[in-house]
Amino acid sequence: MPIATLAKHPAPSNDPRLDTIDWQRIGDDLDAQGCAVFDKLLTPDECRALSALYPDDARFRSRIVMARHGFGRGEYKYFNYPLPDPIAALRPALYGPLSAIANRWNESMGIDVRFPADHFAFLRHCHEAGQTRPTPLLLQYEAGDYNCLHQDLYGEHVFPLQVAILLSQPGEDFTGGEFVLTEQRPRMQSRAEVVSLKQGDAVVFAVHHRPVQGTRGSYRVNLRHGVSRVKTGRRHTLGVIFHDAK
Repeated sequence: MPIATLAKHPAPSNDPRLDTIDWQRIGDDLDAQGCAVFDKLLTPDECRALSALYPDDARFRSRIVMARHGFGRGEYKYFNYPLPDPIAALRPALYGPLSAIANRWNESMGIDVRFPADHFAFLRHCHEAGQTRPTPLLLQYEAGDYNCLHQDLYGEHVFPLQVAILLSQPGEDFTGGEFVLTEQRPRMQSRAEVVSLKQGDAVVFAVHHRPVQGTRGSYRVNLRHGVSRVKTGRRHTLGVIFHDAK
C-alpha cells in the first residue's frame, strides 16, 4: 500500500496498555542482554483471534515455507495492509519509545542514522526508498518445526529493534519452541540467551547489532534470533517489524 494510502487510515499513535510499561527497565535490559520482555502485551482473546487469522489468505500478502529456503521448518505469512487492529495500534505505539533507544544506540556506535519519533514518518522514508511491503507476520510451527538463527533486514532502511509476541499457551498448546537469541562479540565465542514467554508476552530484541560498553568505549556486537524445536502441539507467534520491505 503506498504511503499516501496509509495516510488516509492512520493508526493510533498510543495505546493505554503501554502506560504501565517500565521503559527504564526495558532500556536497561536491552542494554545488558540485547532483549527485554513485555508482560501480557496482548490478552488471551486477542492472541486467539490473531492465531485464528492464519488460514485466511486474504489477510496476507505472501506465505513462506521455511524448508524450501533453508530457514528451518514451519511456515509464516506476511500481513497485507491494512493491518489487523491490534497490530495497527501496537506497531506505532511501541515504535515511539523504542525510537529513543534506537537513536541512543546509534549514537553510541557512531552510526549517523537517526529515527523520527513518529512511526508514520519513518514509514514514509521506507516507502520513498522502495520499501513498501508490510513486514508484520504470523508464524506457525508444528511438532518438529524450528526457526534457524537469522536477522530480519529487508532493505536499506532498518529499524534496529523488533518485537515477537507469543500467541499460544506454553505447556497447553505446545511444548519446546523457545525463543533463542545469540550474540557474537569480537574475539569471543557466541553467547546464547533463551527467553521464556507466556501467552501474550512479547520480547523486544536487537535486529542486527547493538552497542556493548568496553574498556575503550562502545563497540558493536552482532545478534541473530531463532526458535528451538517444537516438541509437541502447534505454536503461533506474531512478529512486529517496524520497517517495511522492498
